[in-house]
Formats: sequence, structure tokens, C-alpha cells
Amino acid sequence: MVNQGSDVLVVGGGVIGLAIALELRQRGATVAVLSRNFAQAASHAAAGMLAPQAEGMVPGPMRDLCLASLSLYPTWVSKLEALTGQSVGYWPCGILAPRRTAPDRPAEEWLSAATLSYYQPGLSDQVQGAFWYPDEGQVDNRLLVQVLRQAALDLDVTLHEGTGAIALQQHQGRVERVCTAEAGDFSADHIVLAPGAWAHELLPLPVFPKKGEMASLRVPPGATTPQPLQRVLFGEDIYIVPRRDGRIVLGATSQDVGFAPHNTAGGVNQLLQNAIALLPQLADFTLDETWWG
Repeated sequence: MVNQGSDVLVVGGGVIGLAIALELRQRGATVAVLSRNFAQAASHAAAGMLAPQAEGMVPGPMRDLCLASLSLYPTWVSKLEALTGQSVGYWPCGILAPRRTAPDRPAEEWLSAATLSYYQPGLSDQVQGAFWYPDEGQVDNRLLVQVLRQAALDLDVTLHEGTGAIALQQHQGRVERVCTAEAGDFSADHIVLAPGAWAHELLPLPVFPKKGEMASLRVPPGATTPQPLQRVLFGEDIYIVPRRDGRIVLGATSQDVGFAPHNTAGGVNQLLQNAIALLPQLADFTLDETWWG
């Protein structure tokens, strides 16, 4: 069976795939999306940081692309929220990158330990200062995927959930069909590949899965403020991402174990130890959720 009828077929139902599908649909194309398992995708599992500078990306095309994307984010989010009437949790809160050792030549964005306490009190005494990136921030990645999905459905994008691409049929250098185990083959005038960690299963690309474990905490009952953290903390071995609803996301381990499922005791322990070492008050917060992707 061959499923036909769309101008464009997008392989991958994460943020990238859905955003492409939505943009193409708004430009008049008919679009279908194949989504294998969005709950295991990076879009669902990530922390939603918008952090090309805090992550220390080396100068080059990828960093330039990420910085350009960061500059476009406010306008893009505004259009998406206006289209759906739903929030994606965009918060340009700035990112602090605490360090245990001060740089030999402090950069313009370096904050001393004394100054840092005004930006985020309660950090470990071992922290000697932090790099400050006021233009960076976060988005609630789970909300973003949900809003993109709803916007796509509202505009009649066809979503094939639970349908993953397993092979591409090519002829004379052109992909003619996308094969799936669940729903037969798909064809379209144009095919966009956005499968993330599954890309190497379809083409000889140097893209492979890297498992990450994550956890979230909640501000304890009776706290004087619903969210004591007002900045993302990008530490040397942990990142701590506050949400406005009182959650605090901790990430992430990095393991070369393919698509191995489940959280591990060691992974969650590593997250909690590193987070508490950077921000000791987190020891009194409640454990809310653990996940992996």
C-alpha cells in the first residue's frame, strides 16, 4: 500500500519536524508528518534551554545558525501563541554559567562571586563567579510540542502518530517512497527528513543516539516564594532550569547506550548530587518526576 496525496512528507514529529510542517502549511502546501514516538524524542525529554553561548559552542556555522535562531525566537513564539491562543512557556530569563575557578582573563560577561549573589543567592561557596548571558533563556519544550501539534492539526496537517520510517526507497538519487512497518509506504512530491537520533537508520549520516536522564523537583510546600530561581543555571556538570509553575528541571546525564530505556538509580543520583552541590537549598525540595530520552 502506498499513501499518497501530500505535497510534502515530513519524517519526524518533534519540534523541528512540526515547525517545518506548520510553516509549509501556512505557505499553502499540503503536508503529512510521520511521528515514531514523540514521548521518547529529544523534543519531549529536553530542558528547553535556548543557550548557544552558555553551552560554549565553538565559532562556526552551527553557532551562527543557533544565534540567528535565538534572535528569531521571540517573534516566532508570538506568532505561534497568537495562532493557537496557548502559551509555550517562553521565558527570556537569562542564563548564569557558574564556575568553581575564575578565568585568568575575565570576559565582559563575567560576574564575580560578590556580584553573582545579587543575580542568584544561595549558590555553593565553591562558586567563584559566573558568566552571564542575558539574551538567552528557555522554552517549555513539552508545551511547545503540544502547541505545535495542535496548530498543525488546526491547519489540516495530517499527523501519522506511531508511524516510524524504517527505510527510504530511492531511484536515480531521488527518494520516491518512505517505508514504514505500521502503515505501508508513503510518497510525496517533496520529503523532509527530521528524525533526529534515528537519522542514521535511514541514511549514512554521522548522527547517533545519546541517552540522557533527567529529573525535576518542586518548590516545597510553605515556601516563601513560588519559584526562588529566576535564572537558568548552566553549571559545569549540571544544568538547573526553573519553570514558572514551580518546577525545577535538572539535566542531564549523557550515555552512549543507544536507545536503552528507563531511568537508572545511578543516573538520578548523579543529577541530584550535582544539583545540590551547586545550589544546596535544593536538598529540601520535593522530587517531582524522572524521565529519559
